[in-house]
Amino acid sequence: MTVTATRPATSRVRPAAAPRRHGRRWPLYTLLTIMSLLTLGPFIAMVIVALTPRGEPTVPVQWPDSLTFDNITQVLSASGFAEWTINSLIYSAVSVVIILLTSSMAGYAFAKKRFPGRDTMLWTFLATMMVPFQATLIPLYVLVSDFGGADTFWGLIVPTLANSQAVFLMRQFILGLPDELFDAAKVDGASELRVYWTIVVPLTKPILATLGVFVFLWHWNDFLWPLVISQSDATRTLTVGLTVLKTEELQWSMLMSSAAISAVPCLLVFFLLQRYLVNSIAMTGLK
Repeated sequence: MTVTATRPATSRVRPAAAPRRHGRRWPLYTLLTIMSLLTLGPFIAMVIVALTPRGEPTVPVQWPDSLTFDNITQVLSASGFAEWTINSLIYSAVSVVIILLTSSMAGYAFAKKRFPGRDTMLWTFLATMMVPFQATLIPLYVLVSDFGGADTFWGLIVPTLANSQAVFLMRQFILGLPDELFDAAKVDGASELRVYWTIVVPLTKPILATLGVFVFLWHWNDFLWPLVISQSDATRTLTVGLTVLKTEELQWSMLMSSAAISAVPCLLVFFLLQRYLVNSIAMTGLK
C-alpha cells in the first residue's frame, strides 16, 4: 500500500495595510499654513498699498475701493529709477559670478588638496565671520577711497567678494565627493584646471545654484556698503535710491510700488533656480 503525503492546505494571509498617517499630520500642515500666511502678510499688504490710488488712506492697510497701476507706472518713469535698477543688477550679477568662481576654487583646494598650513588658513579665514561688518566699515572705506574707488563700480563690488561663508559651504559640499574621481583624473593626466572644470563644476551645480541665489539676494538687498561708497546716481543701487525717494515726501503708495518692483528680480531668480535648491537639499540628505 502506497501512502501519499499531502501538504496541508494553508490560507494566504495578506499583510495588513499600513495605516494612513495623513490624518495625524493635519496639525503640522495647519501650523505651516498659518506660518506661511503670516510670512506673506507684509508682502500682500505692500502690494495692496502699491495698487491703492493716491490720496486714499493707506495706514492702516485697507482694501481700496479700486485698484490702479498708475503708481507703478509713475515709479518706472521716475528719474533715476531705471539707472538704480541697472546698477543693482550689475552689482549683484558680477558679484555672483566672481564669488561662485573663487569660492568653488577655494573650496576645492581646502577640501581635496594637501598643503602646509591648510587647516590654519581655513579656520583663520572662517574666523572673519565673527567680525561684524560695521567694525571694519570705516577702515575699508578709507582704504578703498585712497585707491580711488569711491563712487566707482569696482569700489562697490571688489570689497564684497571675499565671502568666507561661500567658501565654507563649497568646501563642506566638495568633501563629500569621492576621492576616486580625482585620482582617476590624475592617472589620466588631467591638469588641475581640467579636474576643476570637468569634475568639480558639474558635480557641484546644485550647491552652486543654491549659493548663487543666496549671493544674489545678499547683494541685491545690500544697503550699508552701497550707501557709504556710492555718492551719485551713476553707482547708486536701488536700495539706496529708495531712501532718496523717501526723503522727497512721496506718498506711501509710491514707496510701496518701488519696493514691490524691487522684489520682482528676487522672485524671478528664486523661481528659476528652485529645482536646483531642491536637488541640493536632497543630495545633502543622501550624504
